[in-house]
Amino acid sequence: MNHTSISDFRSRIGDYLGNLGSTPVVLERHGKPAAVVLSYAEYQRLQDLEDAWWGERAQAALESGLVGHEEAMQHLQGKLDAAS
Repeated sequence: MNHTSISDFRSRIGDYLGNLGSTPVVLERHGKPAAVVLSYAEYQRLQDLEDAWWGERAQAALESGLVGHEEAMQHLQGKLDAAS
């Protein structure tokens, strides 16, 4: 992972963006990490991993007997109706 100051990144943004590939760049402010710049392909890969993880969690919750969206909405609507 490349590290650079924000000011250096600003002055050489074209160079950094041209060389991103799958190696993110850590932008530092006062010597401490402040942000990360990564390629769109790497961002999308991470998004896909996160989507898959949440999908697996949702499936596991449904299989363990937790209610789905429709059941939850019906329950909430019943609560609202009872409160009226």
